[in-house]
Amino acid sequence: MTTFAVLPVKHFATGKRRLADGLGNGTRRALVEAMVTDVLIALRRARRIDETLVVTGEAAMEAIAHGYDAGTVLDPDDAGHDEAAAIGVREAVARGARRVLLVPGDCPALDPREVDALLTRAPAPTPEVVIIPNRHGDGTNGLLLTPPDIIVPSFGEGSCRRHVQAAETAGAVVRVEALPSLVLDVDTVDDLAALREALGGGHGNAAHTRGMLSRLERR
Repeated sequence: MTTFAVLPVKHFATGKRRLADGLGNGTRRALVEAMVTDVLIALRRARRIDETLVVTGEAAMEAIAHGYDAGTVLDPDDAGHDEAAAIGVREAVARGARRVLLVPGDCPALDPREVDALLTRAPAPTPEVVIIPNRHGDGTNGLLLTPPDIIVPSFGEGSCRRHVQAAETAGAVVRVEALPSLVLDVDTVDDLAALREALGGGHGNAAHTRGMLSRLERR
């Protein structure tokens, strides 16, 4: 089954504003770039992903995406995560996607083996929505949609329940499945501390983010 990953990415200068109390603008930008790079590497290594699309209005992202074999879709208005996700889904469908995996750019611990395991499971004979919650259980860090337009994504606080309800309304089979490497996104200083702990040891995935965190610790 042709599977596309869709990765919405905000302008670097406006990303992660809730980290502003602890990190300066340049540091936040470098952190965002490192995390996105690690996500792109994981998606490129996932054997079950046929193509990755980055939806962004950030000029620097085009070169980064192409460096990791991902396509780009322009989001000039940078209107928000939901809008970017919808743009990416439409483009994926136009390019022949039969299912779409929506992932954020701030989950650098993403493990390609977990992605492949998720995608290897036989899809339901009817439309299916797999919801990957965040570590708090209320938000959504990933959506696997078969077909890609079965529901309209609605991320943010309380989105896990919204996606379940939307999938049920659409008559889809619904699964809520926590992927250990995708439950941790980074929006707050507490999230950053949790990520640092999760990546402790300096080995494994997320090499760019590990390097960035190591530089922060030395300051």
